[in-house]
Amino acid sequence: MKKRKTTREKGKLRLGKAFQELKKGEKVALIRDLSQKGMFPKQFHGLTGVIEGKRGRAYIVKFKNGKLYKNLILRPVHLRKIKG
Repeated sequence: MKKRKTTREKGKLRLGKAFQELKKGEKVALIRDLSQKGMFPKQFHGLTGVIEGKRGRAYIVKFKNGKLYKNLILRPVHLRKIKG
């Protein structure tokens, strides 16, 4: 379940988060930003995926859901890089 945003996170979207560049093969976490439209289903929130490519301004993210691999097309607002 999504917890509330902290005081510093409320308000307008930070431009650095909206225009972040991700490379093919990087690991990312799927984080729903509720202030933005065009979100993915909430059952995928918090999962880890790999960047497969780019389509326009959005990224194709491959992740495992149970036994199946699925692809989602997401804007960078909903993605967070994972170190390591």
